[in-house]
Amino acid sequence: MSRTSFVKMLTLAFTVALVVTGSAGVAFAQDEVVAGNVTIGQILQNAGPVGYLIILLSVVGVSLIIEHFVSIRRDKLAPPEIVDELETLLEEQNYQEALELCESEHNPLTNVVAAALPKISAGFDAIEQSLAEVGEEEAVKLHQKISWISLIGATAPMWGLLGTVLGMMKSFNVIAAKKGAADPADLAGGISEALVTTMLGLFVAIPMMSFFFYFRNRVIKIVLEIGAILEELFERFRPQSN
Repeated sequence: MSRTSFVKMLTLAFTVALVVTGSAGVAFAQDEVVAGNVTIGQILQNAGPVGYLIILLSVVGVSLIIEHFVSIRRDKLAPPEIVDELETLLEEQNYQEALELCESEHNPLTNVVAAALPKISAGFDAIEQSLAEVGEEEAVKLHQKISWISLIGATAPMWGLLGTVLGMMKSFNVIAAKKGAADPADLAGGISEALVTTMLGLFVAIPMMSFFFYFRNRVIKIVLEIGAILEELFERFRPQSN
């Protein structure tokens, strides 16, 4: 996915998040699901600014998860038809056309092949070194791509903790303002905000970290598969032992 497409996706996610956070109180207030005598809408209304920020993070995270399900696939990162075409071109020693194919089709497989093809005349050791270096770079790019989900999963509980602290500070400020004679109802707002933000932080973090490990395992598997494909493509250039 290009950087422009990624920026557009995040922009859309932020827009959706703003709509969600802006209308949460109205939309969920009509929800029939209740916890005791309190509706989900009322709970979210007590989330405060930090709670809305966590909701925003959840929308961005869901957008990333959807994008990863679409883009982090074997047929996207190493299309079988490209592999077959490269196999044919290398077998026919049509290296220039193979290089042009790689330059027109950008994915981890073709990027590595494009780096190795100019090294053919330098010998198999140069090819092998190029495959290792560029292959590692492509693997790092994929791991960096999915790391944003890990970042959201790791920071969501911290934002929840911040909301907890701010909510408790609000309640203690009420106690101080009323010189210790505060009614329990006066403290409910701050305590509710503290609990809701904690809940939201955990609610976002748990699935985000689960999806991160899922995509990490998928990336590792695909990288290994691409490595096997590259080894098979360039094995023909290995010097024959006597």
